[in-house]
Amino acid sequence: MSPDGISLAHGIGGAKDLPVSPELAIAGAVAALTVSFTVLAVAWRRPRYDEATSGRPAPAWLARIVDSTGFRVALRVVGVVVFAYAGVAAVLGKDLLTNPVFGMFYVWWWVGLVPLSLLLGPVWKAISPVRTINLAFARLSGSDPDRGLYDYPARLGYWPAAVGLFAFVWMELVYPYSTQLGPVRLWGAVYVAVMLLGGALFGSRFYSRADPFEVYSSLVAKLSVWGRRGDLLVVRSPLANLDTVPVRPGLVAVVAVLFGSTAFDSFKDSTPWVKFVQGTDVSTNVLNNLALLAFCVAVGLVFAGGCVLTGVVDGVRRSDLPNQFAHSVVPIIVGYIVAHYLTYLVEVGQQTLIQASDPLSNGSNLLGTADWSVNYWLSYHPTLLATTKVAAVVLGHVVGVVAAHDRAMRILPRRHQLTGQLPLLFAMIAFTVGGLYLLFAA
Repeated sequence: MSPDGISLAHGIGGAKDLPVSPELAIAGAVAALTVSFTVLAVAWRRPRYDEATSGRPAPAWLARIVDSTGFRVALRVVGVVVFAYAGVAAVLGKDLLTNPVFGMFYVWWWVGLVPLSLLLGPVWKAISPVRTINLAFARLSGSDPDRGLYDYPARLGYWPAAVGLFAFVWMELVYPYSTQLGPVRLWGAVYVAVMLLGGALFGSRFYSRADPFEVYSSLVAKLSVWGRRGDLLVVRSPLANLDTVPVRPGLVAVVAVLFGSTAFDSFKDSTPWVKFVQGTDVSTNVLNNLALLAFCVAVGLVFAGGCVLTGVVDGVRRSDLPNQFAHSVVPIIVGYIVAHYLTYLVEVGQQTLIQASDPLSNGSNLLGTADWSVNYWLSYHPTLLATTKVAAVVLGHVVGVVAAHDRAMRILPRRHQLTGQLPLLFAMIAFTVGGLYLLFAA
């Protein structure tokens, strides 16, 4: 994928950039997880997080601003303006790699949501143009935007969002024409149409369950310090906030797609995979499609297996345990996003801002950024960059272990509170080893 016409391999680095050997990095990461679990077993004997009481009220002045109509309208306007700007570039712009719509689609929208949600909370919910359009239609028709023609089926949960997320990563990672304007326009048009139809049928609740980008942003936002207790804006520790992730059907599928697709994106650039593809007569496109699906399914199965092998939970079916613990995968996903896309976001994100000044490729400079140049400072410091990425992977797993442990203290019977976590700990160790292997293999 090359939105700016240069090599944009956004893998997570290589062994040559690291100050330690691959074996030492993997051993250290496994040791960090094991020590973390041991310390938790000794010092963390009861659940510490309660959504009803955790967090302290945000400063009154800040809450007044955030909850004001003017602020909310301003955010919606920002979302609509950026959406319209991208729409103009997509519909009227030229089918060139310098068209900013590619960077806006693959970099700003997909990767940029992560740091924004970490810093500011559920950003996409606040700026979503499809929510705004749905609200406008409801106001014009005199209906309630929160209520549609039907109630959203509880059994669907997050499954539609998981499907939407897979559709996006498929488009980005394996579709051979992902950098042609026509397919990007079509994907965007289908997304908008499905979201508006869903909003009309099921109301605003549809977006919180089925919009892939809102679900993605809202999950990552659970690692921010901003939360809600009812309508009250509160400041929480990220771990306390993470514990408030709603448990619904399809949550494991969502995290499996996010985690599995990121791992596949690194794997497809690794030497073993490249050699395998070059040495077989099967179409590369077919192999990549199968591998993407396999990675997502494998992540889901390994995690679900680690959960259902825990001790029996009174009043909870084993099949419900994976969704109960799925929130613990969110920090792991964020760690891999940082490791895999940091350079890509910073450098191609800048390039996209430069290209955005000329959306029609006619030499204009609408935003005054056309004469800017990309700062490649990160790429010029490979050891710092690679170390940061390894640290992000390890930290994500450690936070995931803490989140899973606190949930286990709440739902597992006392006799299984520690031993019941071992299968899930082994699953997370497998994720760590696999992730660091891909880091060094890419």
